[in-house]
Amino acid sequence: MSVVIVIPARFASTRYPGKPLAMLKGATGQSLSLIERSWRAAQDVAGIDRVVVATDDDRIRDAAEAFGAEVVMTSPECRNGTERCAEAVTNMGITPEIVVNLQGDAPLTPAWFIEDLVAGLRADSAADLATPVLQTSGKMRADLLADRAAGRVGGTTAVFGARMQGLYFSKEVIPYAGRDFAPDEITPVFHHVGVYAYRPDALAAYPGWPEGKLERLEGLEQLRFLENGRRILCVEVAARGRQFWELNNPEDIPRIESMLAEMGQA
Repeated sequence: MSVVIVIPARFASTRYPGKPLAMLKGATGQSLSLIERSWRAAQDVAGIDRVVVATDDDRIRDAAEAFGAEVVMTSPECRNGTERCAEAVTNMGITPEIVVNLQGDAPLTPAWFIEDLVAGLRADSAADLATPVLQTSGKMRADLLADRAAGRVGGTTAVFGARMQGLYFSKEVIPYAGRDFAPDEITPVFHHVGVYAYRPDALAAYPGWPEGKLERLEGLEQLRFLENGRRILCVEVAARGRQFWELNNPEDIPRIESMLAEMGQA
């Protein structure tokens, strides 16, 4: 088996309990749960051999099986989505070439983001995992800053160095730019898209490492890889006119529903 997408989903979110079952209305007025919309996004990705939902909650399992998803049950002790992906792969008894973690709060993830991610990891033998980054416009940067000013986590940003090697990821808007930008102006800030493609050995090692200080402070699981000397490849992806946003807070629902309507997604 070559590439497997795992969609980790937990009910007991600190910021937004029950988030995977939150309902989102599409362009036709049809309401579908967040987890179903994320699963449907995974179905559109080319070159994928298997898509599974990984959860520790019976309510999410029942909802996912009702719309036709394959479900793998995992322990409630998993501290984040990466640990849940690692356990799911172990429970399935498989060793794929690449495991993709499509987080269950990202239903707007375009298929080509994941396809580019897999291609990037295959092309860079030195990378342990890969994750997409999207260069922001002035409007998107301003939206991120507005969320932080209001005390909300609107998204994660990334900085990277030579050969696109990830240097740091933060819920703050980095790097500091020192000025404002016009809404349609390109900025030096890159939005980190919450998708990961792992090599199986790096994924298997992850749960055995203790939670690091930076991971704990930021609440970002990928920092554990950096704190343990693993190389993260940042793959720049193109929006192609599509908007992208993760569902982090209840306040994000109207924004995402508006984006679904604009995309004409049912």
